[in-house]
Amino acid sequence: MSGLNVGLGTGDDPDAVAENRRRAVAAVLSGARLVTNYQVHSALCVVAGDWDDDARPQADALVTDRPGLLLGALGADCPPVLLADAGAGIVGAAHAGWKGAFAGVTDATVLAMERLGARRENICAAVGPCIAQASYEVDEAFRARFLAQGEANAAYFAGGKPGHWQFDIEAYVADRLSQFGVGRVEKLGLDTYAAPDRFYSFRRATHHKEPDYGRQIALIGLAS
Repeated sequence: MSGLNVGLGTGDDPDAVAENRRRAVAAVLSGARLVTNYQVHSALCVVAGDWDDDARPQADALVTDRPGLLLGALGADCPPVLLADAGAGIVGAAHAGWKGAFAGVTDATVLAMERLGARRENICAAVGPCIAQASYEVDEAFRARFLAQGEANAAYFAGGKPGHWQFDIEAYVADRLSQFGVGRVEKLGLDTYAAPDRFYSFRRATHHKEPDYGRQIALIGLAS
């Protein structure tokens, strides 16, 4: 598997994955300790600790007020979300796949940051590379689930082939952050599916019948 795959759960060479993770840390916050979760597409958020990689908690978001920790959210189509209240010195990272986003993983992350002393109106959030609406085909049952949550969610679906729709998960995640009171939300507008030279994509790998796929990582931390 070529590229800077950082996924511990892939079939890639573990030593290569470890080296890629080391390089990612060095590029963003040299000397920091990388902390990630065992992501399960949930709305669970935990305060980052000093656990080893083989003891990662099952959760999809992390928060910290501790300098020297680097929080990581992995993905391969699912939106990574990085959050910071710079004034309070509190950061968060969330893996917001559709199941977690629908269940409120970004809400849970903001609440966890507030428990550490952040104020949601002071939080800046960025939604990272993820599958774009043009690449994300879903069926009628998928859309119906979101409409049951609120008729306004129809705005995130564009018509596709009969019985199918195109879902804008980036806009859905960004709007949930804004509606929850986050002060500033930015969308990168980068499609993981359509850029094989830059990003891993679970859906692209599935369509190409590839045996495995890598993960990219979004990172945020506080300098010591």
